Amino acid sequence: MEFSTNLQDNIDYLHKKLNVQNNFDVVYRTLHIGGRTACLYFIDGFAKDETLLKILQVFSTIKEEDMPGDAHGFTKRYVPYGEVGLIKKDDDMIVQLLSGVSCLLIDGYDTCIAIDARTYPARGVSEPEKDKVMRGSRDGFVETLVFNTALIRRRIRDPRLTMEIMTAGESSHTDIAICYMQNRVDQPLLEMIKKRIQNLKVDALTMNQESLAECIYPHKWFNPFPKFKFSERPDTAAASVLEGNIIILVDNSPAAMILPSSVFDIIEEADDYYFPPITGTYLRLSRMFISLLSLMLTPIWLLLMQNPELIPSWLAFIRVSDPLNVPLIWQLLILEFAIDGLRLAAVNTPNMLTTPLSVIAGIVLGEYAVKSGWFNSETMLYMAFVTIANYSQASFELGYAMKFMRILILILTAIFNIWGFAVGVILSVCAIVFNKTIAGKSYIYPLVPFSLSELKKRFLRGRLPHTEK
Repeated sequence: MEFSTNLQDNIDYLHKKLNVQNNFDVVYRTLHIGGRTACLYFIDGFAKDETLLKILQVFSTIKEEDMPGDAHGFTKRYVPYGEVGLIKKDDDMIVQLLSGVSCLLIDGYDTCIAIDARTYPARGVSEPEKDKVMRGSRDGFVETLVFNTALIRRRIRDPRLTMEIMTAGESSHTDIAICYMQNRVDQPLLEMIKKRIQNLKVDALTMNQESLAECIYPHKWFNPFPKFKFSERPDTAAASVLEGNIIILVDNSPAAMILPSSVFDIIEEADDYYFPPITGTYLRLSRMFISLLSLMLTPIWLLLMQNPELIPSWLAFIRVSDPLNVPLIWQLLILEFAIDGLRLAAVNTPNMLTTPLSVIAGIVLGEYAVKSGWFNSETMLYMAFVTIANYSQASFELGYAMKFMRILILILTAIFNIWGFAVGVILSVCAIVFNKTIAGKSYIYPLVPFSLSELKKRFLRGRLPHTEK
């Protein structure tokens, strides 16, 4: 419904729609501007007091004969601070108001004047807890969308950097920013992403990126490998934009969603480029090898324990030295779930109790679990390595995908021995080979389809391109 020129009609409708009597944070003030009655609406906690005070001081000096005939003329003459917009429909005004925009209604005008005098409750920009680097910038994304876009814009001072704003969620009206380079982006993919966001029929995006990712790309539930790369680092996001990727930022989330992403994109990290090429190459190859080892170490060890004749003499030390009270497969599976239990406990433990928890988990449980006969020391050793190796790359989603594949191979190996191991490995390979990026391309390119030049770039960190004078 469009606004009326009768201010009281507009106030009555908005008071009913906004439930002003019961919402203490929806504030309205009745004013007199140039001999006319006006009403200013704003949300307590969002309004910047200094800016509103300056604007109200200007309003108090307006004389009746100086009042323009419409809202457009009024904003040009008397609203010198901040961003200003004109809203014709009351529903649009309500969305803007609940987003923190101050809204002014003046008797005789059929248009609402939206004044962006917002201040955001936000934490300071600091290094993210998850995406830490040994060298490089120490800033990270926060939960405020405009701060995050500014961190990217600060790194890419190019007019071709485009940041489109969209909204999703019938109740949440969550702001979504799509960032890309006009001259480098995959246009068909960009149009597909924008169309899917526009067609979203969801009530809210309170879970931010994950809710949006599931709506944009509803992939098969039984394939755990992630389709998106998430990063809390502005430098990583900016570099991805310059490579032609699309960055999606969601308000209230401190992470950027990078797409399309292959498994090599997900494993790649900022440290690869903050060190010289030889060091960056070493870090990248180490990360890939350790990730592969985290998938295959315990299944191969279980296979060798079930088939001692396959163990060469120079590997005789890997045999279990103590008698088994619990079958190896059960030891490994129990430890897989126990480690997740400790991880969840660590997340929910107050900081002051983190050290006691570490002592209990690492010393008491670890030592006495072996002494009591529940676990063998070899099992504890290999599972400890696998647990640490899972954190060699920053993606939690990829880490859990590797964990699920590892458990699958372990169970099949325990039941069907060598054939079970082979089937488990084949299923894991198929899960990653037949996976597709959101653009419909190979998840493991340049391995499939094979490209030697691109494969070298994925495994070897070459010199950064530069322009010769």
